[in-house]
Amino acid sequence: MARLRASLLLILLYAGASAAAPANESRPPQLDDSQPIQLEASSSDFDYKNSRLLFHDVRIAQGGLAIEADQATASGLDFKDSQWLFSGHVRITVPDGSLQSDEARISFTANLINNADITGSPARFEQKRDKAISRGRAARIQYQPAAGTLRLMDDAWLSDGSNEINGNTLVYNVREQRVLANPGEQGSGRITITINPKKAETKTEQKPEPKPEQRPEPKAQP
Repeated sequence: MARLRASLLLILLYAGASAAAPANESRPPQLDDSQPIQLEASSSDFDYKNSRLLFHDVRIAQGGLAIEADQATASGLDFKDSQWLFSGHVRITVPDGSLQSDEARISFTANLINNADITGSPARFEQKRDKAISRGRAARIQYQPAAGTLRLMDDAWLSDGSNEINGNTLVYNVREQRVLANPGEQGSGRITITINPKKAETKTEQKPEPKPEQRPEPKAQP
């Protein structure tokens, strides 16, 4: 009964979410071979013998995708197969949202982000929707662009712009704008849903315009 009640509350909580985006608008952030990848850094150290690259104050960008951090280490510059560790003020920007964290381990496969494991105190994300912004935070976020999911773990919190949900693990489907709370983790903790009242629109009272002052007519002289 408790699980059924929680499911009904989740349906009510996100019933007002906008419709799922078309599939062609939810493709994973992909690097295009026909466009150059811009990598900027204040300094770098190429250790070819140990296949280790080090960058400070780094920014990688192509199209609508950008990754910024205080420092990055990589197994190579080939984005068809490489492992990257970004640390310090990490920010990942995609066309409709962004993620911020202290550290991010990102694997690139076939010129796209295959997986991103993001940690912070907390790590945060936001996604722009038609009329609102979805926001979330947790100690750890796993981002899988191909599946279009964000798994928020350890003291996870999510808001659709009005209502809020807390749980040990929240799985947010970016494409369908759907939330699963504590999936497969019954008994590991409870979820809390806060349904905030909608703010009533305040109408400004229109004060009546003051009537023009009527002066007494002058008396006729005898």
